[in-house]
Amino acid sequence: MTDALISPAIPKPLPQSESPAKLAILASGNGSNLEAIAAAIDREDLNATIQVVIYNNPDAQVANRASDRGLPAVLLNHREFDSREALDRAIINAVKDHDAEWVIMAGWMRRVTEVLINAFSKRILNIHPSLLPSFPGIRAVEQALTAGVKVTGCTVHYVELVIDSGPIIMQAVVPVQPDDTLQSLQTRIQTQEHRIYPAAIAIA
Repeated sequence: MTDALISPAIPKPLPQSESPAKLAILASGNGSNLEAIAAAIDREDLNATIQVVIYNNPDAQVANRASDRGLPAVLLNHREFDSREALDRAIINAVKDHDAEWVIMAGWMRRVTEVLINAFSKRILNIHPSLLPSFPGIRAVEQALTAGVKVTGCTVHYVELVIDSGPIIMQAVVPVQPDDTLQSLQTRIQTQEHRIYPAAIAIA
């Protein structure tokens, strides 16, 4: 069995007369999904602009990726906020200051609150490394290996208050091989993440 898309077909690029979607990317780590989204924009597979990259770890590689592409980047170190709600209010301000309309969580490792969700209702997307509703929450790939499932994958969904519970936009299946390690399975899942996230943004 090979990797497979199991949600709506990847759409053609939007007509150029359509206004580009204005994205704020939230990331905590390497930023590979930022790179995939930016590359899709470069190829004109996604009619969008990245208005700002918001990150919460001072050493996150995503900041370097943003700099290399000339994208504005804002550090909001979660350790400097006294509550999740306070961090979310700062995120809202940064998104609005950069004229973004969509919040794209691309490896954002912080739980958001209704403060952010209410501010951008049905305009916050997340990607999760499992076929939701299976294996929500942290260590999803490890959960899949432990459970002994034959297939797993990744899911793009709208963000709601309950973690990984929002309506699904797109998924891709990744078979679990008998000799898979955590790293090998994560790598193949991430390849599919890079494929479906830009496509899901285009139809959201």
